Amino acid sequence: MLVLVAPGQGAQTPGFLTPWLELPGAADRLAAWSDAIGLDLVHYGTKADADEIRDTAVAQPLLVAAGLLSAAALGDVSPGVVAGHSVGEFTAAAFAGVLDSEAALRLVRTRGLAMAEAAAITATGMSALLGGDPEVTVPHLEKLGLTAANVNGAGQIVAAGTLEQLAALEADKPEGVRRVVALKVAGAFHTHHMAPAVAKLEEAAKELSPAAPTTRYVSNKDGQVVTDGAEVVARLVGQVANPVRWDLCMETFQELGATALIEVCPGGTLTGIAKRALPGVATVALKTPDDLDAARTLIAEHAAV
Repeated sequence: MLVLVAPGQGAQTPGFLTPWLELPGAADRLAAWSDAIGLDLVHYGTKADADEIRDTAVAQPLLVAAGLLSAAALGDVSPGVVAGHSVGEFTAAAFAGVLDSEAALRLVRTRGLAMAEAAAITATGMSALLGGDPEVTVPHLEKLGLTAANVNGAGQIVAAGTLEQLAALEADKPEGVRRVVALKVAGAFHTHHMAPAVAKLEEAAKELSPAAPTTRYVSNKDGQVVTDGAEVVARLVGQVANPVRWDLCMETFQELGATALIEVCPGGTLTGIAKRALPGVATVALKTPDDLDAARTLIAEHAAV
């Protein structure tokens, strides 16, 4: 059984879409999406520097567009499960047929702008903790005033809070944590710092007409399969200010019988976690079009159930 997943913010790198735009129809598709949301995705995906694409208002629609573009390049795909990490949930909602591509991109454009505004209120950020025991790490973060914003499994937790709190974490790591790595994001996402963005997303979501998922959609909120389109959208809105439980998503993949996992562009982060947390599950990360053949082989070998 094949799982199709989409990465979250921080996976983007300068020029990462350049090789994808050489594929037939890709440049036209990206240009049309750019017009639809009022953001030059072609420029940001090919010519912009690291600081430009670190901007939350840019990074989020760029990542969703990249995921949709690379999935389209795969051709006919029938995954048994779809999911996304953080903003990748918008990509997954489009994979599942809950929203069409333009609706997903318009909503995520609103999300990015609203979260950028919320992030500007206080200087905040996120750092990944490598190693350690969640039962030790989470209370330690709370003691420092930080939130375990992403619980990713395979020994990785992402802390979020003010820059001062994150500096204190660098100086006072939880027992067992090997490294603290600052992420390429511009705010404390999935925490109370993002509460102002939720109201704006709620308003934007009222204009949508979500459909029921055509593929099993696994939610970051609790790792559960969501079968109602309106509930998927409600969770997309709420997850802005609530933790990502990717560990629970992977537990659900296992329970549903996952045998293979493909991570759409810019792939690598989620497949890296899966290799540690889902032993025996074959993985392919779509980084460039050179990875498409390996992904198509995996698709042919692992039919949807």
